Amino acid sequence: MNDTNVSSSVLDRLSEEWDALTPEAQKAARYVLENPADVGVSTVREIAEAANVKPNTFVRMARQVGFEGYEDFRAPFREAIRKGGVSFPDRARWLQDIRKSGDLGGLYADMAQAAMRNLEETFAGIEADTLKAAAEEIWSARKVFVLGVGVNNSNARNFSYLASTGMKDFHPIPRPGSTPVDDLAWAGPEDALIAMTCRPYRSEVVEAVRIAREQGLRIVSISDSPASPIIRAADHGFIVAADTPQFFPSSVSTIALLETLLSFVIAVASDEIVERVETFHRRRHQLGIYSEDAE
Repeated sequence: MNDTNVSSSVLDRLSEEWDALTPEAQKAARYVLENPADVGVSTVREIAEAANVKPNTFVRMARQVGFEGYEDFRAPFREAIRKGGVSFPDRARWLQDIRKSGDLGGLYADMAQAAMRNLEETFAGIEADTLKAAAEEIWSARKVFVLGVGVNNSNARNFSYLASTGMKDFHPIPRPGSTPVDDLAWAGPEDALIAMTCRPYRSEVVEAVRIAREQGLRIVSISDSPASPIIRAADHGFIVAADTPQFFPSSVSTIALLETLLSFVIAVASDEIVERVETFHRRRHQLGIYSEDAE
């Protein structure tokens, strides 16, 4: 379940009121933001136990964001459950078959199921207008800094590389031998930062987003929770599902979202971008970068 199935206004209110909540209430809010499906089926005592807070904390949190109490707060989540979801019987049968195919069949099925579920949950929670607004911000920026560390460093560099086929001044950071904060030293209100990190959140990314906010950059953040510090600091925040049977968070949804975001940037860009892309690839053919098929 995601915020489009529940009631986006409820989850939005939690995010908006985050800084005004007490640390205990933030623990309750974080649990709701990250586990909305549990709200509709849990009593206040059950969900408080799961979130490791007292039941009264959930009651106070609900009142803080404009509800009379927990039952009133829970109503939109129960309605989402009542409406039900989409059934995928063919996919279910396929997954069951490969689970029986050998010792690694179960792992293969779990990985495939996680990847598809992550994509579905990610794109179900994002509206085209939201992507368009972020794309327009990126296209109008003087410079665009794309920040990722660890596995997300390659995602940031891939996005910047693809963008550079038709656009100038895309800068993957951190640069070799540098730090994200150093790379943003001379950035300002005319620039934009695309930042990404999933739990456990990388401190250098969180700090860079904070600095970018202070310097007036427009911030597009990609993370795995509405409670993520870089989402709460963003002008445009996108939640990706990153669950996986393996140890590290999955990058499938992040890569798919970045590809989609780039397609939106190209869609909102001026007509000259088509000519730029054509010129870029024509020059690569002329330089012999591509291996041409034999006639």
